[in-house]
Amino acid sequence: MKELSKYNIDIYGLEDKQYDYDMESGDAFFEELDQDIIEHGHFKTHVVLNKSATMLQLNFKTEGTLRLVCDRSLEPFDEAFSSNERIILKFGDRDEELTDEIEIINRNTNRINVARYIFDFIALSLPIKKIHPDLRTEEDEEEFPDDDVEAVLVYSSGEQEETEGEEKKEQIDPRWEALKKLKGE
Repeated sequence: MKELSKYNIDIYGLEDKQYDYDMESGDAFFEELDQDIIEHGHFKTHVVLNKSATMLQLNFKTEGTLRLVCDRSLEPFDEAFSSNERIILKFGDRDEELTDEIEIINRNTNRINVARYIFDFIALSLPIKKIHPDLRTEEDEEEFPDDDVEAVLVYSSGEQEETEGEEKKEQIDPRWEALKKLKGE
């Protein structure tokens, strides 16, 4: 727990203004957390805390490298990452997580530990496919298609729909027309 205590921020008695904190850690950080996702890495985090009477707004800018294992070759490799996230802690009567970004903390809280937030942001910055840089192809590196790639239009609103609707009216099956005549329409 000695490593994680470096991530304690005493909030009791802070004035309503901005505070900056710099934190740095490595393998000891990942070992102390109860997790199996990341075993080795090194990172630096800059935390900007904006305190007001009703809430704390924390902005985390984290950069570093992680030792990952390739999903294809099972070879270890270093992967650089960068994360820029924020979380809002509102003062209330109890501790509760409202959304991924907003939490309620007890008014009487004297100290917060930001280690779990930092770890969560690092874990979210991991690539879905962990591919060794020597084995990567252009297809692996493209997470989102470029504008040059042809796309299929799934839904569109506008005049084009109206003309398609008119064409459908004109192309009614003749058997249905005969049934409408029997019905008297």
